[in-house]
Amino acid sequence: MYNFLMTCILIVAVLIIISVMMQPAKTNDALSALSGGADDLFAKAKPRGFEAFMQKVTVVLGALFFGLALALVYLSSH
Repeated sequence: MYNFLMTCILIVAVLIIISVMMQPAKTNDALSALSGGADDLFAKAKPRGFEAFMQKVTVVLGALFFGLALALVYLSSH
């Protein structure tokens, strides 16, 4: 069971990396990274389409990763 959970957590970790890398960039220039993006503070738009889907996929994979990590801790302590 431990090996199965470890394999699942490794697969989910790779999928999280892929889903984060596939998300479109929210900033257009490097200056906004230095200024903290204060100019975009009131220009927030609700994500739609592919961006919204990738955000949901990332959240689900993150929750799955957290659950698998908790299961691994529980299994390894008993």
